Amino acid sequence: MIDQRQTDWRKAALGVWRGARSGPAVTYGLIAVCCFTFLISPVSGLDPGNGTGDAALAAQSAYFHRWGVVPAELMSSEPGTLLTPLTALFVHGSWLHLLGNMLFLYVFGAMAEERMGAVPFLLFYLGCGYLALLGYAAAYASSEQTLVGASGAISGVLGAFLHLFPRSRVTSLFPFLFFLPLRFPAWIVLVFWFVLQWLAARTAGSGPGVAYLAHVLGFAFGFLYAWGRYRGRVQRA
Repeated sequence: MIDQRQTDWRKAALGVWRGARSGPAVTYGLIAVCCFTFLISPVSGLDPGNGTGDAALAAQSAYFHRWGVVPAELMSSEPGTLLTPLTALFVHGSWLHLLGNMLFLYVFGAMAEERMGAVPFLLFYLGCGYLALLGYAAAYASSEQTLVGASGAISGVLGAFLHLFPRSRVTSLFPFLFFLPLRFPAWIVLVFWFVLQWLAARTAGSGPGVAYLAHVLGFAFGFLYAWGRYRGRVQRA
């Protein structure tokens, strides 16, 4: 039990605030922005003003079209679409989509941000995400399907992490091992993840579903950037 009489809540709050300032502020900030954006969006289902049934679906569709990437429109070079690869990074299609992405960003983003620095990490994150979605749009230039999510940017973080911290051990859950939480070197987990994305991208179409190609492109951009920028300065522990 906690003896509340001996707890100085002002000092405790100050400690939390200082810890946030000295921690991976950009990573936490990105997670906060993505979560807040989702909560106020029609997708969360929390706003009764969006209606139910067909009305809710129409609101969601309009929301995705406004802020997401539509490859056919982006490749037409309309000025209003050029920012959509950035806005789409903060839009998610479901609770599961959001939570899955934020978990990966939380696990791998903090160390990458600490290594790169806050501002370079933010620019790297946004750049990888933009290029990944742009690359996907170029590959499926005639597609009218809307693309949303931070997966391309987070895949870039994974690629950079593979180069920067290949031997760091991460806890992973593998279906064929009955989802047991096991710790493996990062290079095993991330190479396995990348191969799965690459294999899926070869058979995936441009219709609704997971944009595996954006994952592959983001990962490749992230790894190549880290290799070029931090070559010879990799953590070996």
